[in-house]
Amino acid sequence: MKVSSKKKLIQMIVISIVINGVIPVVVYKLLINYYSSFVSLLIATLIPLGDNLYHVVKYKKADAFGLFMLTGFVLSLLAFVLGGNERLILLRESMVTGLLGLLFIASLFFSKPLIYHFAIRFSAEGESEKKGQFAKNWELPYFRNVLRIMTAIWGIALLGEATLKIILVYELSITAFLAISQLIFYGVIGAAILFTIVYRRYAKVRLNNLTNLQ
Repeated sequence: MKVSSKKKLIQMIVISIVINGVIPVVVYKLLINYYSSFVSLLIATLIPLGDNLYHVVKYKKADAFGLFMLTGFVLSLLAFVLGGNERLILLRESMVTGLLGLLFIASLFFSKPLIYHFAIRFSAEGESEKKGQFAKNWELPYFRNVLRIMTAIWGIALLGEATLKIILVYELSITAFLAISQLIFYGVIGAAILFTIVYRRYAKVRLNNLTNLQ
């Protein structure tokens, strides 16, 4: 079961990279011979948006990545209305990623950081008992510190990804940037997820020791 789940996850990642990275590059290179660079890029970036909208309509459920792309598309249109060029369109995802990073960091100054709300929504899986235990653990200073560290790491990772792509968009050609941007995105997100998994396991062991002592 675990092997099947991992295989399915890998397939989903590969398909996503193809749709969001490879196909837009191919479409852009084909259209650039007939249209302006701006129009070609705008059409190419509609492909991942269309794929996500298809899944929203089919499954009647929006996911984080779909909303991410939709927000990026809105920012692209805004850049166009304001007289933006193709570089601004390329930066649309970085604008969203950077904004999310700022939200993660800003949430550190509130009573509960974003990771708390995400964790209680997805980890508890709707079970009231687990939600109650999660809320109870929040009373422990160590648990609060763990969630704030996770929130900070995600905020820094997202801001770092946005900053790196903002620099590269002016250093690389459009074709090269389209090809590498998704690798950067998945690399940063993958590293953040790996950190979360490893740190969560370590923290869970220490948390269990602390609760047993009480």
